[in-house]
Amino acid sequence: MSQETQRSPTDDRGRIRVKGFDAEQLAERGELYEWEPEGSDMARSRRARAWRRFKRNRTALIGVAIIAIMAFAAVFARPIDVAGFTVQPFSLAPYDPGASNFDALKQPPSLTHPFGTDWSGKDIFSRVMYGGRFSLSVGFITVAIALSIGVPLGSIAGYYGGWIDEVIMRIVDVLYSFPFLVLAIALISVLGQGFWKMILALVLVVWISYARLIRGEILSVKENEYVTAAEALGARDRSIIFRHVVPNALAPVIVQATLGIGTIVLSAAALGFLGLGLQPGTSEWGSMLSSGRETLVQGQWWITVFPGLAIFLFVLSINLVGDGVRDALDPQDKSGGDRGVR
Repeated sequence: MSQETQRSPTDDRGRIRVKGFDAEQLAERGELYEWEPEGSDMARSRRARAWRRFKRNRTALIGVAIIAIMAFAAVFARPIDVAGFTVQPFSLAPYDPGASNFDALKQPPSLTHPFGTDWSGKDIFSRVMYGGRFSLSVGFITVAIALSIGVPLGSIAGYYGGWIDEVIMRIVDVLYSFPFLVLAIALISVLGQGFWKMILALVLVVWISYARLIRGEILSVKENEYVTAAEALGARDRSIIFRHVVPNALAPVIVQATLGIGTIVLSAAALGFLGLGLQPGTSEWGSMLSSGRETLVQGQWWITVFPGLAIFLFVLSINLVGDGVRDALDPQDKSGGDRGVR
């Protein structure tokens, strides 16, 4: 008889076996240790695993492809000059977005004008391509600046607590008491119209969501043993916060920021539609919707449909990418990031 067959049922009495907590399997999945120093093999392995899971998500890759095409069209629509120096000399747009053609007023889509022309004869296809510079740049720049403000403030509030946390969070609560778009409209009314003024108004509204989110994650992460060990070894607070605590609390913020780009683009379009965005006549998608809203009931659908379709495609694509990033960074997801593959 083998050793296993000779073992009596009473030999295993009192032993508890918990499935799913095997050390080797946890280490392979990167879930055994929560602290991953920057540049370590475990940190690189976790990033590589998240990238592999993201690449397997076909819907997210479709979203990336659409965003890349729209960004490419926006950058190369017309030449870019900086301080008198031509940075980008190419021009993919067939017409000047700001040039009126009174011989081609309100023409429907055709081979000459694929998206038709508006009330002043401007080519809508060229304006949609060029307008992507405003809408896309507002979304990405606003989120980047809001992250640079909200993440440090939320991290400091969550780590130190006390009166620092009270001051920062009470400011967040006051700003949260106002509806998002109403507060943005009020700020723009004070600051005035303009590209950077609109970005400033949106940043002052958006950063609070990232500060609150990162604070909640910091409150959980700072209780881990590796944070206590770093404090006992005499590490500086700045090093503990931004090298050990924030990297392990940043995943939900990254997902929120990715999805937030679409929200900002929608908000900028709403402000432009209300006439509070960029200057009138700008090729920004929301402003184009505002200038052509009266023509929709007159049967000239193309003047508003194509700018609206551009907003729809970008927001849909950024949401697909955000879902893919969330699945790739979710350690509790057992599907392996295969959503959208079948």
